[in-house]
Amino acid sequence: MNATDLLDLAPVVPVVVLDDADAAVPLAKALVRGGLPAIEVTLRTPAALPAIERIAAEVPDAVVGAGTVVTPADAEKSAAAGARFLVSPGCTPALREAMTGTGLPFLPGVSSATEALALLEHGITAMKFFPAEAAGGIPYLKSLGGPLPQIRFCPTGGISLDNAPRYLALPNVGCVGGSWLTPADAVRAGDWERIEDLARRAAALR
Repeated sequence: MNATDLLDLAPVVPVVVLDDADAAVPLAKALVRGGLPAIEVTLRTPAALPAIERIAAEVPDAVVGAGTVVTPADAEKSAAAGARFLVSPGCTPALREAMTGTGLPFLPGVSSATEALALLEHGITAMKFFPAEAAGGIPYLKSLGGPLPQIRFCPTGGISLDNAPRYLALPNVGCVGGSWLTPADAVRAGDWERIEDLARRAAALR
C-alpha cells in the first residue's frame, strides 16, 4: 500500500483518541463492520501505542495508522507498534525523512501552497490538509487544484457528516478525516452499535 492507495480505502478515515487501550479492539471492529477499514489512532494519550499494537494484532481487516506524528521518535515508535500508515499535522524536513525512513505510507500535514510545494519537490503527492476549516476549507482546496492538480488531500479538522460530502466532491480530495465517528461518550459506554452506525453512514458518502 502506498499513500495514494490509503486515500482510496474509504471516503472517511476515523480520527480516534483513546484513553483506554482496552477499547481499541472492539472500537476497530465496529468501524470495520461499518465499512471504514482505515483507522487513525492519534498519539495524544499514553494509550495510543498500545491501542495500535492491539488493533494490528487482533483486527486483521483494519488498516491501523498513527496520527499526530510530530517527531522522528513518534514515527519510529508507531512503526514498531504495528502502524501501517502515519499522519502528521505539519511537516519539517527531519520529520519527513523519519517518516520516509519507516517505509510506511504517510500523509504529511500542510495548510499552504508553499508547504505543499516543499513536499512536492520530494515526490510526495498525497497530503493531509489541516486544519481544514480554519485554513480556508473548500474554497482554499479548490484554489490549490488549479496550479497543483497532481496533489490529492485528506482534509482533517472541522470535518463533519454535514460538510464531508462537499469536500469529497472536490477532484483533489481523496478522503476526509473526522473525529465525529467515535464520540467520547460512546467509546466510554462501549456503545459499539452506535459507532458502527456512524461508520456505515460515513462509508456511504462515496
